[in-house]
Amino acid sequence: MPAFSRGNRNRCPVPGTLYNTNTLEAFHALDKKSLLKEEANKIWEDIHTERAVEDSAVLSRFLLISFADLKNWSFHYWFAFPALVLDPPATLVESKRASEWFTPEEVKSVSVACNGWRNSSLTADVPFFLISIASNSHATIRHLKDWEACQADNQKVLFGFYDPCHEKDPGWPLRNFLALISSRWNLKSVHFLCYRESRGFADMESSLVIEALIAAPQGLNDRQLVPNAVGWEKNKNKYVSRCINLAKSMDPTRLAESAADLNLKLMRWRALPSLNLDKLSSVKCLLIGAGTLGCQVARMLMAWGVRKITLLDNGRVAMSNPLRQSLYTLDDCLNGGDFKAFAAAKSLKRIFPAVEAKGEVMAIPMPGHPVTNQEEKSVVDDCSRLYDLVDSHDAVFLLTDTRESRWLPTLLCASANKITITAALGFDSFLVMRHGPGPFSSAHAKTSSVDMDNLTLSDKGGKRLGCYFCNDVVAPTDSTANRTLDQQCTVTRPGLAPIASSLAVELFVSILHHPDGMFAEGDITNSTSSSGSSEPPLGILPHQIQGFSLSVFANDACRPLL
Repeated sequence: MPAFSRGNRNRCPVPGTLYNTNTLEAFHALDKKSLLKEEANKIWEDIHTERAVEDSAVLSRFLLISFADLKNWSFHYWFAFPALVLDPPATLVESKRASEWFTPEEVKSVSVACNGWRNSSLTADVPFFLISIASNSHATIRHLKDWEACQADNQKVLFGFYDPCHEKDPGWPLRNFLALISSRWNLKSVHFLCYRESRGFADMESSLVIEALIAAPQGLNDRQLVPNAVGWEKNKNKYVSRCINLAKSMDPTRLAESAADLNLKLMRWRALPSLNLDKLSSVKCLLIGAGTLGCQVARMLMAWGVRKITLLDNGRVAMSNPLRQSLYTLDDCLNGGDFKAFAAAKSLKRIFPAVEAKGEVMAIPMPGHPVTNQEEKSVVDDCSRLYDLVDSHDAVFLLTDTRESRWLPTLLCASANKITITAALGFDSFLVMRHGPGPFSSAHAKTSSVDMDNLTLSDKGGKRLGCYFCNDVVAPTDSTANRTLDQQCTVTRPGLAPIASSLAVELFVSILHHPDGMFAEGDITNSTSSSGSSEPPLGILPHQIQGFSLSVFANDACRPLL
């Protein structure tokens, strides 16, 4: 991949090539000699086509090979600055400070000319140039292509270049400059100004004036005979690559945030270009129920890039919970047990500090559960509070144990027109479903110019999806009173909760990426979506998904239902 950085004041452009490999093995297997030779060929070609005279920046090329281990923040790299080797080599016969070689008047004039050259937007990026000094000590900076004109004016001329070295010897760009001068003008003796700056201005004390004798290298005018090249950087006096690990120098929270999204970025890069990570990170999810399903759904949401999660529950962590509910440990069970909502939010932040997780402790008013006069105000307050929570979130997951506890949230979600996902478990079966929009919801408009608030589902011509209670013929009742222990507890095979939770989150992500969003009709296998003949990027979007355990596994054991 070619790389080029445009410069400005205090900088010069250096074109080059970056080879980034996908594996460490591929990095070590690169043919370094061939790569360096290829870059040297480019320099040699530019010299003979006179492109180097028109754009002298091409004389200072770089080559960078690299491998980035993004999981561990470890970076392997090796720089090369290709330099042509003259045979026989040039000889440096004189080297003085510019302040000593020039007269005082010339020092002042050269400094002014160099500063003016660097301040000009047209010439600040030109790294190789000419310095012509008239008999009255007036210095002028000119382009390399003006060499013949300088000779005709019978002025003292030096070749100048921006020297990246601050030692007593000139820097590496001089090698390629010598090759250009010898090939283009066939000069045998040349004076150079190794131009250096201090604090952004010309520094004649550190700049050098050097006289070089150039013998006639063999084949210098032969375009096909490319000189040898050197340029690979040494690492502790050895020709080996360098490795830097940034993990220790980075903030752990920032490091965790970058690493957490790596899989999603790879998914988008390799298989799913339409994956909208910004939409996932900004959506607000309310999880009603922080038990077995709630813990798993929260983990899956974080894995998909959701960063705003609220957990609602009024229970406390019991000794039996940590084995099945992945966000709790034994410490959460001590001293009567912590509230699940708070403990779950704390655990999410401990797993991933960048998540915005919070807990809400409250009981959900349920039909069939009578309340006393003393409890009436508390129930009304809970209803109001639940309404505000639903209204302030973009999506709601219904993950409670009892059917009647889902009834009021279902009504509120339909009224507020929120994305609603239900996950329910049996002993060896599960149900995952989306509720669809409410009865008076605005229809989804496929173009942003349509006012969604003034449309209804009938405008779209689609059918509403049923909710969890649409086909329910059982009257609301208190399902927890006068029941044995096995009836009060959710008796479920342990493996079903992770499966159902994963499918619930997958269904939610599919809704976010579907062209019609929550207004999409229910798809079944081999059906055609109303949004078009092509299948959405994350597959079909069913209304319900019913599953059974592996004990009765068959081809249709997990299937979408309309």
